[in-house]
This record gives sequence, C-alpha cells and structure tokens, in this order.
Amino acid sequence: MKINKCLILWVALMFLTACHHRTIKQSDTTLYYNGDIVTMQGDAPQMVEVIVEKRGKITFVGDLKTAEKQFSQAHRVDLQGRTLLPGFIDPHSHFGMVSNTMGQVNLNSPPVGSVTGIEDILSAIKAYKINNDIADGEWIFGWGYDESQLQEQRHPNKREIDQVLPNNPVYLQHTSGHMGVANSMALERMQVTADTPNPEGGNIDRISGSNEPNGLVQETAMYPFVGNMLQILASHQAQYFEQTQDYYAKNGVTTAQDGMTDRNALAFFQSQADAGKLKIDLVALAGFSDLDENLKDAELKWKTYQNGFKVQGTKIIADGSPQGKTAYFTNPYLTKVASCDHDCKGLPSLSQGTLNDLFVTAYAQDNQLFIHANGDATIDMVIAAHEYAAEQLNQPLDKDRRTIVIHAQFVRPDQLKTFQEYNMEPSFFTNHAYFWGDVHVQNLGKQRAYFLSPIAAAEELGLKYTDHSDDTVTPLDPMFSVWTAVNRVSRSGQVIGEQQRATPFQALKAITSHAAYELFDEELKGTLAVGKLADFVILNQNPLTVGPMSIKDIKVVETIKQGQTIYQLLESAQ
Repeated sequence: MKINKCLILWVALMFLTACHHRTIKQSDTTLYYNGDIVTMQGDAPQMVEVIVEKRGKITFVGDLKTAEKQFSQAHRVDLQGRTLLPGFIDPHSHFGMVSNTMGQVNLNSPPVGSVTGIEDILSAIKAYKINNDIADGEWIFGWGYDESQLQEQRHPNKREIDQVLPNNPVYLQHTSGHMGVANSMALERMQVTADTPNPEGGNIDRISGSNEPNGLVQETAMYPFVGNMLQILASHQAQYFEQTQDYYAKNGVTTAQDGMTDRNALAFFQSQADAGKLKIDLVALAGFSDLDENLKDAELKWKTYQNGFKVQGTKIIADGSPQGKTAYFTNPYLTKVASCDHDCKGLPSLSQGTLNDLFVTAYAQDNQLFIHANGDATIDMVIAAHEYAAEQLNQPLDKDRRTIVIHAQFVRPDQLKTFQEYNMEPSFFTNHAYFWGDVHVQNLGKQRAYFLSPIAAAEELGLKYTDHSDDTVTPLDPMFSVWTAVNRVSRSGQVIGEQQRATPFQALKAITSHAAYELFDEELKGTLAVGKLADFVILNQNPLTVGPMSIKDIKVVETIKQGQTIYQLLESAQ
C-alpha cells in the first residue's frame, strides 16, 4: 500500500496544531497552591488552599480538591510554602517625582543614603557636576537631604553651595518635599532678593540681622523652584518611565499613585498608557491649582481607568512638614523654629476661605479630594471646609465622597471620631515613627508624638485607614511600612506610641483592601475574590506569622499584574 506523504504531513500538522491549542488552553488558566494564600477579606485573616487565574482575572478561590477537578488542565504553580497576597496598592506616593530623582543627586542620610554632614552634600553635588559633565550655567538638582540627620543639625546655606558650585544654579530639595535650599545663582534666576516678601503660606529664610535670603525657601516660597525643576526634568520623563514602573513592581506594587500631577504630566501619563507602556496601574491626583480648568476639560475622565491610567481626584496641600516644623498645630512646637520668635505653631498653606472655596467647587462636581494635612490645626480647617461645603451645597455630611486626609499624622482622637461621622478617611504615614519619631518627641512632646498615625485608634472606630510611603519622602517599601505600623520603633530604638501599634493584618489591610476602597476600586482589586483582577504579590515569608521585628526583612519574590509576571526575584537572591 502506498502511503500518501501529503496525508502524513497533514495529519502531523493537525496533531501539532491540536497540541498547540491544548498548550494555549492550559496556559490560559493558572492554579496557585501549596502556600499561604491570604485573601485579605473580612476582619480577621482568612487563608485558602488555591487561587486560580484565568485571562487576567480570579476565577476560583477555595480548596485544592475542588480546584483540581474543575481546572484539571490548568498550569500549576507550586508556591513552595511562600505567601500569596493581593498586589499591593500604593495609597500615596509621587510616581513622577520618583522618576525625576533618577536625574538628581541623592542626598539622603542613612539608611537610605550616605550623607551625614553638609560636607558630604557639597562633595556630592560637586562630583555630580564633574561626573555628568554639566556645563556652567546649567541647573543642578539634589534631593533628600535632612537637616535633622546632619552632624550640623541645620540646613546648608547658599554661601556654602556657592563655594563648590559658583557657576551653576543649584536647588536642593529637602526630604520632606516642603522646602529646599538654593544657591545665589538659583535665587537670582528665580528673582528672589532681599526685597522679595514672604508669600502667603510660605517663608524665605534670611541671613541673621538682614533681609538677605540665606537660600532656604519653605512651603509656598519653594513652589517657583519646584515648578522650574519639574519643567526642566520633564524632558527625561519617557527615559525613566519604565525604570520607575520596575521600581514599583519590585516592591510588589501593582497599583501606583502620583500624588500631585499637573496637566502636562496628566497628558504624558495618558499618552504612555495609550501606547501600551503601563505594566502596572497608575492613579493620578490632579493639582488643586488646576481644579477649575480640569473640571471644564471634557477629555479628563475622572475615576475611570483608560488603558491602566486614571485621574482619581484632586490633591490639596493645606500645610507643611512636622519634621520641617511647618505643619500647622493648635499648640506650639517645643523647639526653635526658623524665622519665628514666639508661639511657633507652623503655618497653613491656604486660608480657610480658599480651602472652603476649593471644597465647594470639588464637591459640587463630585470630585474626590485628597488633602495633605499633618498638624491638628490644619485638620480642623479641613473638617471646617467639609462642613462649609456640605452646608452650601445642601449635601449630607456623611455622603460617600471618600474625602481622604493625606498623612493625618497628628490627628486628635476627637478628629478621628469626626472622620467616622463624616465618612472621611485618613491615609497615615507610619514610616515617620522610624525616620523622625525621635525628632517628633523633641519637637512636639510625647503626648502628641506617641499618637502619630494612630492605626489602632482608627481601627477601633471602623475607619478604612491606609498607610503610605510618600516616596520620595521615604522609600517605597510596603513591607517596611507594615513593619513600622506594627512596631513603631524609631532610629534610636524607642517605641513611638506603643498603644497605637497595629497588628500585621491591620497593617496589610492598609495597603490592600483599604487602599482599594480609598480609590473606589474595592470591586476591582484589594482582596482575593472571584471576578477581581489577578493582581498578586508573592512573598518569601508570611508577615502574619513571622516575628514582628522580622517583617521588614521579608522579600518580594514575584509580582503579578492581571496574570502576567512583571517582576521576579532571582533564585540566588532568595
């Protein structure tokens, strides 16, 4: 019998095609098992044996026996005892600023950087000019210096910077993001002189005994310098965009936030999303100075993801930094404050009238507000503006607006109760307990310092608090934030408010389920439930079971966005 070679080839081709189709079908569904799979649902930890992902969404959560029957052809992933959680959701950081720092001099003190004194700062910026072949006349930017961690316990000044970089305009951003130091050429470029008055809500520090600026500009006085910096660095956005996403993914973050976004950056982020360049979801908070223009812009789709990017609401800056002593309190600081002789309580960035008007404008258009407010006096102003706007618009005080008080670091117990009554939520910043807890005790006293970012009190009231890094203020590291929330240990080893320690589960809620709620994403992400996005993070240990002081040492092994691995730790590093 003659065998038709064409027939044989055709049969073989059909067999290979069928095998290929089976392979596609198998890889279309992934079953994760043999690990601690924590759903983050409910008020107490719940673990399941299996989670199944199909085409980017969760299709099964439950027991292994049922999953094996229902998904017998699924690709299986053995977790080997590791822990799988919902992908971390960034409650507040500055994605754009993180990108910008990649083109600046790192001036952070340990453990983030290596700067311990002003000489280190001067050496670093001089070396940066030389190593990057920066021509005279071009701007040089640095970020992250912290005078509280310098040997000199003070800010550098323009004359010191002039000594090493007399021919370049230089602006050095403080770690808080609320002040910075400029040299003489930078002050001249920005037209800041002895005759320049302090702007409302800001301070131009002066050389003692004169009106001559010493280089330190605080709060609204720094805005022109920061605006200039962002404009110059904007040309590098595309260059660092992917690198910045990788940084977030490496830390287990599947949803990042840009905590203050101007209109140009909004357009840039959307263009990157539309070009398919987003590996993670990116949420932007538009700047309050653009509120009227943004609300009139029909192209802006609020609270709606477009190719992984959405503009969630509007960010308002209402006061300054507690460690920089510009946050606004009802009672004064206990230590000396720059350019203040008595009753030094910090200062609000906006008047009550301006804040009231912003709330009315936003609430009238159902625009979600995120208000930076550290000091209790500022939080009083935020609550008053909320009450004013609700009254003016004849709206219920507890309408589901999800107004978020960013930082809310030194919120009082009575203010937390008001948050509960008015359906407002705090986004805390427990990293401060480690980085500046000792400084806060000195500046504010134990009573105020020990109630900083009070997760335990917020939990008792049923608030859906979150907890953030505010990167670039402190590094993005969700496990470190969980560690600070649970332990509240300072640099010196002191416990900053033992009564406000969170449980590991509470701390995890602040970057998963509660963080999703903050962004109106609770039906989309934040917990492991059928129908939600398959956004996962896999850790080498379980933060619910390791010793509390070991939580910060937990490593992200893999980050998965809608079923696709976007970061994986090398085996040698595990």
